[in-house]
Amino acid sequence: MQMDRNELATRNKRTAAILFSIALVFFFGIIAAQAYGSPTVTTVVVGGAVLLFLALAIGRHLRK
Repeated sequence: MQMDRNELATRNKRTAAILFSIALVFFFGIIAAQAYGSPTVTTVVVGGAVLLFLALAIGRHLRK
């Protein structure tokens, strides 16, 4: 089964958006952790990034 270029480009953009959103969570999470100075914020950020990744990855496969 060979994908056409448009479908491949769409999948690549979707994957890039997922990775970009996770990077944003980490980036702003680090800033928030430094601002609040609490290890709890760091834990929440890492947990949130993992949950975001799982939700997007699992949700993407459920739509197929």
